[in-house]
Amino acid sequence: MEQALKPADRLLHALADNRIAIEAVTPEIDGGRFPAKAAIGEVVVVEADIFSDGHDLIDAALLTRRKGDKTWSETPMRLYENDRWRASFVPVENTTYEYTVIAWRDLFRSWRSDVSKKKNAGQDVTSELKEGLHILKKALSESDRLDPERRARLQRVTEDIARLADPAQQFSVLMGEDLLGLMTAGGPRSNLSYYLRLLDLFVDRKRAAFSSWYELMPRSQSGDPARHGTFDDVIAQLPYVRDLGFDVLYFPPIHPIGKTNRKGRNNSLTARADDPGSPYAIGSEEGGHKAIHPELGTFEDFHRLVKAAAEHGLEIALDFAIQCSPDHPWIKEHPEWFDWRPDGTIRFAENPPKKYEDIVNVHFYRDAIPGLWHELRDTVLFWVEHGVKIFRVDNPHTKPLPFWEWMIAEVRRRHPDTIFLAEAFTRPKMMKRLAKVGFTQSYSYFTWRNNKAELTEYLTELTTEECRHYMRVNFFTNTPDINPFYLQNSGRAGFQVRLFLAATLATNYGIYSGYELCEAAAMPGKEEYLDSEKYEIRAWDWDRPGHIKDDVRRLNAWRRAHPALQQFTNLSFYNAYNDNILYYGKYTDDLSSFLLFAVNLDPLNAQGAHFEVPLWEFGLSDDAPIMAEDLVLDRRFTWQGKMQHVWLNPSERTYAAWRLISPQERLT
Repeated sequence: MEQALKPADRLLHALADNRIAIEAVTPEIDGGRFPAKAAIGEVVVVEADIFSDGHDLIDAALLTRRKGDKTWSETPMRLYENDRWRASFVPVENTTYEYTVIAWRDLFRSWRSDVSKKKNAGQDVTSELKEGLHILKKALSESDRLDPERRARLQRVTEDIARLADPAQQFSVLMGEDLLGLMTAGGPRSNLSYYLRLLDLFVDRKRAAFSSWYELMPRSQSGDPARHGTFDDVIAQLPYVRDLGFDVLYFPPIHPIGKTNRKGRNNSLTARADDPGSPYAIGSEEGGHKAIHPELGTFEDFHRLVKAAAEHGLEIALDFAIQCSPDHPWIKEHPEWFDWRPDGTIRFAENPPKKYEDIVNVHFYRDAIPGLWHELRDTVLFWVEHGVKIFRVDNPHTKPLPFWEWMIAEVRRRHPDTIFLAEAFTRPKMMKRLAKVGFTQSYSYFTWRNNKAELTEYLTELTTEECRHYMRVNFFTNTPDINPFYLQNSGRAGFQVRLFLAATLATNYGIYSGYELCEAAAMPGKEEYLDSEKYEIRAWDWDRPGHIKDDVRRLNAWRRAHPALQQFTNLSFYNAYNDNILYYGKYTDDLSSFLLFAVNLDPLNAQGAHFEVPLWEFGLSDDAPIMAEDLVLDRRFTWQGKMQHVWLNPSERTYAAWRLISPQERLT
């Protein structure tokens, strides 16, 4: 019959088939152009607006599967407000999933609801009971969703109802919960409608969503500024890093460093004979991006380091910086990958008015495609084969977006557990686009959000707007390139404040070594370190007075111990009546892990505030008691009522943290 339909009528039937409206599905990134993101074991919530004409009851389901599988898993959706439906599922594999939404008119539930209303109103429902029996028979003859066991049960119930002479008995059986369950599980779905897209979800391993990074310069680990550090020196530092509680150990580039135009100390244009140069000036006669700087050691040494790090619970992350010194082998081997001036000289890297005389950049088009693209992909794969699965990518916003989308997909096709961190301090839309095209984690503006209004606004954006579905921020407190003005002028208390914020607000955070020592010496008027390790070898006294290592250990221990700190979008800001006190909470859905944090953003002066304990989250009245645990002082006490007071003196402590103990927990 369908073949006999005219083309216009076929279109009419196709349009009529989707009678149920399904729209505003979330997450859906740019109309399905990009995948949403999740991690193994993370609850993924899918929502949609679903509605139809008339008064019939509708139902809906979320369909999920690993991409490439033929069979869908189905999860019932539930109406929770104003035609908005919701369902959730938990992905269990590091792969791409796909999902969509279906909806249908539920004729049996609609009939059941209408008949109940008529019965309760005292109306005769004899005719309606016959309609109900007809719906059951139609399910037996038409539904392809009944397995043999359910079909047999439904057949028995249908025959039993048909044999009953008493309408009251028929009504009782037709209204039974067992029959409703049978029809929900296997009954026909009238006007079954499909959302117009299959949507992708890339599921990362857990470290993509929860990690604590420690960055160090391998060459500064010898303890002697006159001796270049080695991988063996880094191995000797592993217990220190692990004792602080970190799980990712990140190195700036470890490749050979060029000599042409080598930078001297403090970014001087004139280098002394013993100056090591910037590790970002990659490439010399010893090799390029697939080589190791000889003074660090050999590949055998590197393999021992990777193995030793794993034994300490640490994973090595490397810097992937797509830039070259003028001595890089690629310049001679592939001159078509570089920009040349009309006079035959190579164009150096610059960001006017800044110039980088020790670096030249590749270009990605003209004769560089596809050769350069393949080489860069193969460079990442090369280091993956040497045990590295985490890459911090230098300035990805200065390279083409199509390259990143292609390259990351190529690597993940072979190694889906690879993690890419985008070091892009640039315009918001570019940062978000980099996350969309595949970057696992992203640097952020956290480094420059210092006051209460700025932090509240920025974190609200990150945790509630669409970007929460694809952009995982990594809150680094500092980097070799960034010595924030706030830290330069705030003393030890300022370092505690920023550490506390990074570790409790974000699930991914990091510090650059020296932070725990409150290193703040700066180039005058700049957010740059004086005597920066980028240009010289340093030796550190890891126990020098004034350090905050105990704070680092404490915060990393909390992060491991409390599930609330392992989620990002569960953040709520609460009232604290002082603009210098930031007060917020994080909690799991079942309230079993409920943490409150207060931090004095003024590192130079004591501040106090009345604040509200969110008793309402537990369904308690404003004057109810609740037990709490002070995580800093390690003691339990009871708060009476929601209004409380906190006093934070930077000379004593800059932050407070409490765990609320639910009434249910007190009973167990």
